[in-house]
Parts: sequence; structure tokens; C-alpha cells
Amino acid sequence: MDSCIYRNDGLLAFVENFVKDHFLPTLFIDYRKSVQQAISSPAAFRPRALAAASYTAHVGNGRPVLQGLLAVDLLAKEVLGWAHAMPKFASELVKYVETFLERAYERCRTSYMEAVLEKQCYMLVGRHDVENFMRLDPSSACLPNSVPRRNAKASVSNGDLVDIEGQMNDLLLGLRSIKQENLIRDDNKLILLASLSDSLEYVADSIERLGKIFSTSSIQAEEKGGKTHRRSETSSVMKKDLASFADEYRRLAVDCLKVLRIEMQLETVFHMQEMSSREYMDDQDAEEPDDFIISLAAQITRRDEEIAPFVAGMKRSYIFGGICGVAATTTLKALADMKSINLFGVQQICRDSIALEQALAAIPSIDSEAVQLRLDRVRTYYELLNLPFEALLAFITDHKTMFTAEEYGILLKVHVPGRDIPADAQERMLDIISY
Repeated sequence: MDSCIYRNDGLLAFVENFVKDHFLPTLFIDYRKSVQQAISSPAAFRPRALAAASYTAHVGNGRPVLQGLLAVDLLAKEVLGWAHAMPKFASELVKYVETFLERAYERCRTSYMEAVLEKQCYMLVGRHDVENFMRLDPSSACLPNSVPRRNAKASVSNGDLVDIEGQMNDLLLGLRSIKQENLIRDDNKLILLASLSDSLEYVADSIERLGKIFSTSSIQAEEKGGKTHRRSETSSVMKKDLASFADEYRRLAVDCLKVLRIEMQLETVFHMQEMSSREYMDDQDAEEPDDFIISLAAQITRRDEEIAPFVAGMKRSYIFGGICGVAATTTLKALADMKSINLFGVQQICRDSIALEQALAAIPSIDSEAVQLRLDRVRTYYELLNLPFEALLAFITDHKTMFTAEEYGILLKVHVPGRDIPADAQERMLDIISY
């Protein structure tokens, strides 16, 4: 009996040594080669959704996860399957998975940097003040790991949130004149960022699920076999290590979405800055929007259609949701730089805002009512220029808080042909608002 036990122990030691010294190193080399091939192939980071397809959340139904990341996810599952089958070597096998995930992450980071390097959106995302504004923005609730954001916002009032959005818009408008080379003009790069974000989130979710399943199954096996508490601690550490990789993948996924949102805001500023060189003393009724508005509206429509297959509706809303606020703020502030504007000029600006509203409202995930309210306010502001002075004062009396004292003051300063403004207009306006 003793000799039989001795032979069994010897056989077990031989098998374990063979697995450790020969099988595992070979397995690591084979899987490392497969991972490298997966992330370096020409198709690895090529968005693969059909142009007319709509987004679906399930890979089996056609979720367009990048092929490179999808392959790495499958390979990671295979290796964790080996870990589950050989719990004695689980720690080493999980380290293999972490190595593969790290290489894939570095490749994703490289693709991200190739798309955004030296672009203004990337520089802004890295700024602390911009990060703070974006973190507190209510629209950020749709981002992965948004629970801390919601808790942070719980202590912020609605008025503060409006002020935060206003500060963000003012920051964007305060930038130097934006040039084309500061922007990501290549739509293919924008599509890649959208696809990369969704694919990174998919892998992060998968890693997290695998970590939980692996940890649970390991603990159950230990309890069944009466293993020591140390093995439970090991599986807990491995779960935390996998979770940290999931967090890294999610952070990069969020950065992609933030870059896309700011890029669309900067594109809006780029187009709307044409207002500063535009004369609004037109001699005929406005039948068409200005060319820069037509260009911006077409760009919004085209990019929404191109990005739609790659991101969920809420994230599309996040990407395009900052356009309206920037456009409205730009249009309101543009009046301060105008020396004169006539009736036809007012009609042109109103026509421009309607065209922009139609483009934004056409995005299914956008709150069209909120867009309409925002741009209605812009149209109301400019239409006040058509009122005689006394009628304008009457409006201010009934709508003291609709616009700021500074905004009302600008209405009185700008020259409108045929409108008489008394010398004490500013004082009378301030008396009404302060009453």
C-alpha cells in the first residue's frame, strides 16, 4: 500500500513538473503568438459594421466589436478555461491572460493616439478644468463607471449644472480661432474612435464577468475539496487584478467618447466663428441658411449616420449632445461684436438656428424638445431687436430672468436701422431688472 501511494505521489509530481516546465511555457508562447497576430493583422482595428446597420448590443446579433479585440477576448477565455481545469496553476495562467490583455490595451492606446495626437480635442480632454466640467455634466451619466459621477452630482443644484455647462461653453469659445488642422477632419478616424470605445467596453465587461466567474468557481472547488484559506485569498487577488484591467479598458473607452463629444463641439465653434466676419445688414429676406450652417448641419447628419452602427443611442446622444449649447451660446454672444443689424439680418440668424435645430432633432437619441427650447430662446433674443424701445422694456418687465442684464444691455447697444434708443436706456433697463 505504501509503495502504491509512493508511486502515485511520484507520478503526480512528475505530471506537475511536466506541466510547469514544458506545457505551460509552450502554451504561453502559442497564445502570445495568437494574440500578437490578432492585434497586428490589417483587419484588427478596422471597423466592420455595415454602413446601413443599426447598433446592437449582442455580438451574436452583429455587435461590431473590432476583430482584434474580439479575438483577444476569445483567447483570454480559453486560457482562463485552462486555469479552471488546472487550479494548481491558475495563478500563473491568469498572469498569462493579464499579459495578453496588457498587449492588447497598448495596441488600442496606440490606435487612439494615432487618431487624436496634436488635435485640440485631445489637449482639452487632458485639462483638469475640462475634466471637471465633463465629470459634472448630467450627460456623463451614460458613460461606463458613471455611478461615482451621479453621486458627485447629487450635491450639485440644477442652477450649478447650468452654470457648469455655461462655463464649459465659454471655455470653448474663449479658445483662439480654431483652424482645420486643429480638428480631426478624417471621418474614418472618428468612426474608429466610436468603434474602439464600444469594443473596449465590451472587453472590459467580459473581463469583469470572467473574473467573477473564475473567482466563484475557484472558491466553490476549494470548499468542496477542503482546500486552505490561502487559495481563496489567491483567487481574490486574481479577481482584483482582472478587475483593474477592466477599469483600464473602460477609462480608455470613456476617453474616446469624451474626445468625440469635444470634437463635435469644436467643429461647431469652427463653423459658427464665421458669424464674427459676417455682416447682418442684408437687403433681402432670408430664404436659405448661411453656407457655414449648411456645412455644419450636413456634417452633423453625416457623422451621426456613420457613427450610429458603432455606439448605443445614449452614447450617440452624448457625442452630439454638446452641439446645441455651444451653438446657442455662440449665437447669443455674437451680437456683442455686431455694430449693426437690420430686420433681414435678424431673419437670417433665425433661419440659421432653425436649420441647425432640424439637423439635431433628426438624431433619434437627441432630446428634440430640449433642442427646440434652447434655440427658441436664441430666436426670441434676436427677434427682440425688432421691437420699439418701449415694447422692449415691457418685455423685460415681464421676463426679467429670461436673459441676463448684460444680454439685455447688448440688445440696447447694437444699432438697428429705424429704432430709436434714448440716452438713459441702460439705466431704465437696470432699474426694471433690479426692482
